Amino acid sequence: MDPETTKNITYIVGVASFGVMVWFVSKRAMMNRTEMLEKSAPKVAGEDTLEGGARNPQQFDEPDDDALEEMAKLLGEDSEDES
Repeated sequence: MDPETTKNITYIVGVASFGVMVWFVSKRAMMNRTEMLEKSAPKVAGEDTLEGGARNPQQFDEPDDDALEEMAKLLGEDSEDES
């Protein structure tokens, strides 16, 4: 085969390989960017799932005396401050 023809075929194969590689990398980058934007998008109330929870949520229905005293202290309504 003629050396000029071999060189031309090599250039064509190289350019085609480079084109396919650029297409693949750009497609993958777009997919990664879309996935990243979806994951980092702000959450709308009710759309996200919260894991965990209280074991006994009824315990929070009525506060105990310690909780009431601490709340009064935080609000500045402690009986010691009024004297």
